[in-house]
Amino acid sequence: MVFNFPTQDTVPVKYVNPDYYVESRRKGWEVAYRDKSVMAGFENASQWEINNRLRELGKQQILLNPHYYGEVIYRPVDRRDNYVKRCIAIAGDTLEFRHNQVYINGKKAVNPPGLQHWYNIMTDGTKLNSRFLDKLEISAEDASNMGMGPYYRLPLTEEKAEKMKTYPFIRQMAMDEEKVDSTQAPSVWPYSTDYMWSRDNYGPLYIPKKGDTVKLTMENLVIYDRVITAYEGNKLRVKNGEFFINGEKTDEYTFKMDYYFMIGDNRHQSADSRYWGFVPEDHIVGRPILVWLSLNKDKSWFGGKIRFDRFFKWVVNE
Repeated sequence: MVFNFPTQDTVPVKYVNPDYYVESRRKGWEVAYRDKSVMAGFENASQWEINNRLRELGKQQILLNPHYYGEVIYRPVDRRDNYVKRCIAIAGDTLEFRHNQVYINGKKAVNPPGLQHWYNIMTDGTKLNSRFLDKLEISAEDASNMGMGPYYRLPLTEEKAEKMKTYPFIRQMAMDEEKVDSTQAPSVWPYSTDYMWSRDNYGPLYIPKKGDTVKLTMENLVIYDRVITAYEGNKLRVKNGEFFINGEKTDEYTFKMDYYFMIGDNRHQSADSRYWGFVPEDHIVGRPILVWLSLNKDKSWFGGKIRFDRFFKWVVNE
C-alpha cells in the first residue's frame, strides 16, 4: 500500500476528528467569556466537567453555523488521513519529557538520528541569507518564521546545531524550550490545569494497556474519558463525584485495548500525541518500509526537486 505524506515531520492516524474536538473546546471558551452566567457555573466544577461543558458549548456553535464552519463529517477509522509518527511509548509504559528529552519508565530514551528542534540564535548582525539556509536544508516555509535578525529561530538537528556554533558570526545559540507557566492554561493534552505540562516538559503519563485497571478520580478523568467513551464505546456519567459506566456505579476501569504515544522527529513542529492524546491499537495502519519518492517543494524539477539521496530508500526503524 502506498501513501503520500504531505507534512514535514515524520508524521499515526488523525483520529476521532481532533480538529473538531480542539475547535469545539476553543469555541466553548469564546461562549463562556461572552456569557458571564456560563463562567459563574464553573466556580465549583472539576476540570473534567469544565472541559466537557466547553466542548458541548463549542459543538453547538459549530453545528448551528455550517455556513461558517462547514459541515462536520464523521469518517470511519479506515477512511481518515494517514500520518507517520514515531512510537516512543507503548502500552504499559510511563512517559515523561524533561527539558526536551524523553524518558521512558524513568530511563533516558535514545534520541533517533535526524531529531530536530527549534534553536534560538543571535548573530553579530550578519544576516542569514537564502544560500546559507539552503546549505542547512532549511525550507522556505521554515525560513519565513525564523525572524529578521540579529535574532533567529531555526529548526536544526543536533549535528547541524553543532556546525552552526562553529561560525564566527554566531554570538549566542540555545535549544528552544517551552517551560511550564502556571499563569497560563496548558497548551498540550489533556489541556487541564490539573496537569500543568508543556510541549517540552510533559508527564509523567501512564500509557493504558489491555487488561490493566485504573482507579478513576475526578483529576485523571480528563485523561481517560475519551478512552472509555470514544475509543472503547462506553457511556460514562458522573453524578455527585461518583462514576457510572453503562449505568453501573464504579470507581475503576479496565482497558479493552492497548494504546500508544506517538510523536514526530521534528519535535517543535509536530502535531502529535502531546496534542491528541493516546492512539488506540485499532487506529494504527502499519509501519513505513520504503520511501519511493521525496520531493523538495522549494526546488524546480530541473533544479534539485527530486531528493535522489532519499529515492527508493528503506526506512530504518530505530
